[in-house]
Parts: sequence; structure tokens; C-alpha cells
Amino acid sequence: MRNILNVICAIALCCSVQAREYHVSLRGSDSNEGTIEKPFKTINWAAQKALPGDTITVHAGTYREWINPLNGGESDQKRIVYQAADGENVEIKGSELIKGWTKEKGGNGVWKVTLSNDFFGSYNPYNDKLFGDWLLPGDRVHHTGDVYLNDVSLYEVTSKEKVLNPDTIYSVRDPKGSLRVWFACVDSINTTIYANFGPINPNEETVEISVRPTCFYPTRQGLNYITIKGFRVSQAATQWAAPTAEQIGMIATHWCKGWIIENNIIKNSRCNGISLGKERSTGHNLEETDKRLDGTQHYIEVIFNTIRKGWNKDNVGSHIVRNNVISDCEQTGICGSMGGAFSEIYGNHIYNIHVKRQFGGYEMAGIKLHGAIDTYLHHNRVHDCIRGFWLDWMTQGTRISSNLFYRNATEDLFVEVSHGPYIVDNNLFLSQQSLFQLTDGGAYLNNLFAGRVVNQADNGRYTPYHLNHSTEIKGIITMKNGDHRFYNNIFIGQPQKDTYGLRPLDEAVWPIYAEDNIFCHGALPMKDKRQGVVKENLDPKIQIEETRDGVYMVFDNSTMDLFSVKAKPISSERLGITKLSGYPYENADGTPFSLIKDYFGNHRSESTPIIGPFEEVNNNRIKLW
Repeated sequence: MRNILNVICAIALCCSVQAREYHVSLRGSDSNEGTIEKPFKTINWAAQKALPGDTITVHAGTYREWINPLNGGESDQKRIVYQAADGENVEIKGSELIKGWTKEKGGNGVWKVTLSNDFFGSYNPYNDKLFGDWLLPGDRVHHTGDVYLNDVSLYEVTSKEKVLNPDTIYSVRDPKGSLRVWFACVDSINTTIYANFGPINPNEETVEISVRPTCFYPTRQGLNYITIKGFRVSQAATQWAAPTAEQIGMIATHWCKGWIIENNIIKNSRCNGISLGKERSTGHNLEETDKRLDGTQHYIEVIFNTIRKGWNKDNVGSHIVRNNVISDCEQTGICGSMGGAFSEIYGNHIYNIHVKRQFGGYEMAGIKLHGAIDTYLHHNRVHDCIRGFWLDWMTQGTRISSNLFYRNATEDLFVEVSHGPYIVDNNLFLSQQSLFQLTDGGAYLNNLFAGRVVNQADNGRYTPYHLNHSTEIKGIITMKNGDHRFYNNIFIGQPQKDTYGLRPLDEAVWPIYAEDNIFCHGALPMKDKRQGVVKENLDPKIQIEETRDGVYMVFDNSTMDLFSVKAKPISSERLGITKLSGYPYENADGTPFSLIKDYFGNHRSESTPIIGPFEEVNNNRIKLW
């Protein structure tokens, strides 16, 4: 027995010794050993060497490459870790720096550069059109490429003439910036890019063009347990990512399990920042390429394909995406068709998503997930996006908790064609529209709704619901519109308008259960139902203040009492079960749910918790982030 133990210890020691730390530096060489004294030069070279348990530490500088790992980790304890060296600024870019711009005759501020097509290799994003299901390009073509002036994306136009004479787009966030435009002409030999830089000489500034379709993406599937932390990732020529297609962001998991993506700054993607989404073989843009069926039926087939491909908790999902800053992406900050199931997404700051508005579509939001089964989205700050969260199809076992939403253009939260159960608690919905609900089976608890509420029926789409805490399909049915719980929420409205509060749910087919809500300043309960207290003349005048030291919510000091009204506690027992699936509102691990903490993580009273997101409010200026 002693000999056996000695052998086991020797094997464990050998395994621990084998774990290596590779170093990457711009001063290195890929012919080196990868030590700190003799580092590699490229991250991707290190990614071909790393084995489970290894760490790749990248030192300061800009790395213009696509990292395509060869291997993944073996477990949560034996990962492959990619990390920026402590205190060092490490950038991974999908772009190249471009000099040699020459002035173009006939236009003030217009310059051009001509590049051999060989410069782009096998992928030229200025000849690659944005394409995919549910993309709405308008009456023009858009390309995956982009041009950046000092890390600000320019606007693509459709002709050289429009570069010479640009039009201001007044509907976008930065109308003046919309005059900085570019156009690319690709022939059999060269790619010529014309750009209007205004009064700026591009040869004296930083001008980059995106040339790679991604920055970190394994072409192989099944590369699990990878950690990516501490990088600045930007400027990739990402393609439109429909839920029926292979979804590639600047960082993308490619149908893997157990990744951790943390503490990164992710900016300037043509379409998507992070993708947790689908792979290609289960379907790729079927709505556009196969007109036999409509998009709904195609997606149902895709779902069954993914189950046959191994979509379950053992193989796919269970990612952690935390504490990243994600901005200036034109489709989503984070997307994922089914691959985001069983994941946790928290602590992220997501903003400026789809602000250029040059193309449209049905897949755009700060976070857009399909199949968010047992997914936990909490403590994120999401603002200045086309919409905040969009959870589309198969939102079941999902929890959306303690998120801060404001200044989003359409709505803060859109839940579509799902059957629940799902829980929405302790959120601050502060945009002009708080909620768009086209779903069944939601529990909305202790939220602050300062915007409109929209409820819509959908009797035309048959969509799945699942076995409890599983991807396995239990049934398929149309939306019944209802079976929601609204407990302990604060609704703030506008006088003489019936689109605030619960009044928009009057037409729900299935019952709406509501108690202990506060309706103020024009927000109303459903007709002929009490559902809480109406304070018609109370207007807290809520405002958001963004300062150097944080984000604050300020409200009228005379309305402090709004945040001190007591109610009954909330638990799985009180919430009951969903009418359709028959499953309880519970935690993702199957244990009973109890709303015991508030927005800040403070414990609530076990007997008389306060209505709204905060258990205790001491003044009329609250730091939220």
C-alpha cells in the first residue's frame, strides 16, 4: 500500500511540475523557449504549446493577431490561462496600423491609401459583406471591415462621392462624427480605401483598419476551461451573428464549456464583442439560404440539431463572464445562441451598443441570448445601448438580478417567446421603456420600473420549453400571454398615460398575480384590481448622475418615504409553479429560492422586507455603481 501511495504522489508531483508558465513579449521570438528571459513573440504561438494547467502571461504591447488555441483545459482546477502581466497594458487587435495616406483631389479632408490584396491574405473584410438571418441592411451593402481614427470608428458609405460630400446623420449619438466616413474599392489586384478625416492628417495620427474576423477564437470545438483576463481587445471585422448561424465575436467560445472571460476591455467590434454562441454544423443562416421554411421553423430545427450535437450541461456553456468593460459594438456586447446556458454574467459595464445605426436587424442589444437556461445575469451596468438585455426563446430557470439600466433606446429588458419560470429581481429599469414582455411565466420582484411597460401576445410561433434545469425539450407551444408574478415593485409613470405600471397587462390571457406594488405619478395597476398602493401625485423625479467616482441615482428629497414601505417576503413557496411547465421558481441548483438580499447585497428583513430594490435608503442620493 505504501508503494502505491508513493507512486500516486510521484505522478501528482510530476503533473504539477509539468504545468508551465509561458511568457510572450514583443521583444521575444517564436523560436525562443517561452521563458521570462526568452519569451515568445506571439500569443498564438504560445497557444499552440499550452497544455492543461499552463499559463500564458503576455507582456506590454499591441499584438495584432488571431489567437486560435490548439488545446483547452481539463477541469476548473486545470485550466489554460491567458493573462496580461500584472500592471501592464496588453492590447490584442484585429486591425493593422496604416500609414502612407495621400490627399485625394476634389475634397477637403479626403485621403486615400491603396493596399495590395495580398496584404489581407485569405480574408479581405472590404470585400466581405455583412450577411445573415434577421439582418436588415436597408437598401445598401455593408462590409465587415472598418476604419478607425484614434480608436474611433468611422462611418462606411457606398461611394467615393459620399466620401467627398458626406451627409450628417442627425439620428445618431454623434452627428458631427458621422461626417468622418470611408469607402473601399476592391479590384482583382488592390484595395483602395478613401476616407474623410476632416482637418486631421491621418499620417500624423493613429489610423487602423480591421483585417481579422476575430481576435480570440478556436476553430476547433471542445476546447474547454480556458481563462482570458486583463486584455484590451478591439477592432475585429466580426460578421453578423444570427442565432441560426455560427456566432463569432472578438472573443468567442465556439461551443465549448467552462470559459472565464474577466477583467478585459472590449471595444470596437463591427458586430459583436463576446460570443458564447452556436457553431456552424447545426445550421448557418438558414432563413437566408433555404426559403422552404420560415425562420421560426428553421430555428426549431436548429435547436434539435444542437441537442443532437451535444447541447447539454456536460458539454456546452457554464461560462463566467465578469467585470469586463464592453463598448462600441454594432450588434451586441455579448451574444449567444444556446451556448450561454448555465452561465453567469456579472459585473460588466456595457455601453454604446449599436449607436452608429447604419444597419438594422433583430439581434441587437447590450446582451442578446437565446436559450438562457439556468443563466444568471446580475450586477451589470448597461446604458446607451439600442436595448439593454434581450432574452429570446427558452428563457427558463434564468435569473436577472440587481442590474442597472439607463438611457437605453428601446427598452431595458425584452423577454421574448419564452415560457418560464424565470426571475427578475432588484433591478433598476430607468430608461424611457423598462420592459417589453412577449412571454409567459416571469416573476418580477422588488424592481424599480421608471419607464413604460409593453405587453404583447404572440399566437403564431410554436416555441420550446424544457425539462427542469435541462436542455432536453419537454414540449412546444405558442405563447399564452400571462402567468406572471409582480410582487414588491415600484412603478413610476407619467400622468394621463396608461403605458406605465401593470395597466398594459389588462389583455393577458392567463392570470397575472400581483401584490404589494407601489404605483406612483400616473403608473396604474390592472383595471379593477388593487395589486398594491396607488400614489398618484407622488413624483420622485429620479435622475441619473455620472461622475468620476461613480453613478448616482438622485430623487426628490420629499419622496424618501417611497423607499420605506414594507411588504411580505418572497420565496419559492409564495411564487408557486408555472402553469405550463409545472416547475417552481427556484435556484439553478434546484434549491428553494428566497429573495433575502437587495440590490447592494444587503440582507432583507425576513418578515417585512422593503418594497423596491433597496432595503434601506438614508438619503436622496444613492451611489449605484
